[in-house]
Amino acid sequence: MSAPIVVHGLSPTGGRSVAVNGQIVGLAHTDRDLVEFLRRAGLDDAWDLLDDPHWTEWRGGRAHRYEAA
Repeated sequence: MSAPIVVHGLSPTGGRSVAVNGQIVGLAHTDRDLVEFLRRAGLDDAWDLLDDPHWTEWRGGRAHRYEAA
């Protein structure tokens, strides 16, 4: 089973698409953006969830990276 939060790979224009329970909630350019999207989705403890593999799956790139190298 996949984690409820999925941070997808880099988009061609920068940033990473974020999905919560299969619904796209935004395009994050920083961890702060990501946490705000999660807060709006009702996850007030979002900072604690970013590195928990049971909650967050980082796809197509290293965690916490939002720009091409």
